[in-house]
Amino acid sequence: MGRPGLNRRQLLAAAGGLAVAGSFGFAALGKGADALASGADARVRYWNLFSGGDGYNMIAMLDSFRKDNPGIDVKDSTLQWGSPFYTKLAMAAAGNRAPDLGVMHLGRVTGFSPGRLLDPWDLGLLAKYGVREEDFNPELWKRAVIDGKLYALPLDIHVQLCFYRKDVLEKAGLLGDDGKLVQVTSTDEWFDVLKEAKKATKKGLQTIGLWHNDQNFQWWFFVAFYTQLGGTWFDDSSTEVTFDTDKATQVLEFLRRHIADGYADPGYGGAAGAEQFVNGSPFCWEGNWSVPVFDTAKVEYGATPLPPVFGKPATHAESHSFVLPHQSDRGGAANEAAHRLAAYVVQHARQWAAGGHIPAYTPTLSSAAYQELQPQNEYVTAMDHQATEPKVWFAGSTGILAQRVGPIVVSSTTGSARPEAVARRMKGALTTLLAMKNPMDGRTAAQGGAVA
Repeated sequence: MGRPGLNRRQLLAAAGGLAVAGSFGFAALGKGADALASGADARVRYWNLFSGGDGYNMIAMLDSFRKDNPGIDVKDSTLQWGSPFYTKLAMAAAGNRAPDLGVMHLGRVTGFSPGRLLDPWDLGLLAKYGVREEDFNPELWKRAVIDGKLYALPLDIHVQLCFYRKDVLEKAGLLGDDGKLVQVTSTDEWFDVLKEAKKATKKGLQTIGLWHNDQNFQWWFFVAFYTQLGGTWFDDSSTEVTFDTDKATQVLEFLRRHIADGYADPGYGGAAGAEQFVNGSPFCWEGNWSVPVFDTAKVEYGATPLPPVFGKPATHAESHSFVLPHQSDRGGAANEAAHRLAAYVVQHARQWAAGGHIPAYTPTLSSAAYQELQPQNEYVTAMDHQATEPKVWFAGSTGILAQRVGPIVVSSTTGSARPEAVARRMKGALTTLLAMKNPMDGRTAAQGGAVA
């Protein structure tokens, strides 16, 4: 999950029936979270942050696991998404009250004091249940390894996408022979596409919705295009800032131009992008979680990774991953059952893909069932072109980095600050953050020292 608050939960809740449990052979929803399996040999306490359509799909996968593994009782709890979840998880781990299994955004793992608040995965146990390093994208697996140990088991990546209306773009002559959006490889080509699309757009609709006033989305878009330019953040030891203000300025000018040239309407709020897309707007940049929403609306659409306007393909990506919150006595039947459960869900994530996420388990990506999913099969290449936040303690989904730098990006996109000045402010913010101490050091978390 990526988009904070807003319509995402409500829209997915309304669309939850789309990704029904039977879609990929999962058992129908059955046991509630508090049900106890009679005669169970082990119990797994599992905390997650999935609600709406994601929550429905996760429950279906858990019920399928229960059916196939009657000896393991899964007691799952869904907590509030965002900072409250991470705060509660940190305090539980610091106070030795942690669940056996949890979920985190992969970008937050580095800041969650691996070794103090998180326990490493037992690669032998994972292999016993069919999950091995070679079954994952190498870069994704590498992000989960800290100090030589695996601290996160990726379930998916969720990415920012360029959604497009096929019916509108066909009128504008912007579909290729394959019925997909024409290739774009430069900023000039992209704005030529928008120019033609605008001519075919109904009055009262903007050409593209791109969450111009939302700090998280603007930050995610910046990360994508800055990565396309080959921009870096810090040196290998994360002791020096290497942020390139010239490249940053190029990205900021690109984002700003969408409003300045009249393709995105500053009078609309962020959610209007998806709403207008349903009503006929040709483009919107949204997270892949919008797939069930647009499917439910019966929109004739496609979805690609964000356009490679700076030459190198890259789109912003985060990952939902399984983690082992620290337990002083971790081991035994509950720990093995936690490994078994995580391995099972990772391997049976085809239904998860129906919610728009790209499964991390590569055998699923190559399966016929996944390849038939549309538009998922159009943007699956994002797995090989992930633009991720730097691997530092203050990064990750809705983390301090996004909170500090996101609003600065917004000021440029909306025109209240000049791109050159904003790029310098961004570098200053990165320098300040790099000098800060991680409050999630595993010692102070129990006293409420939490990273938002």
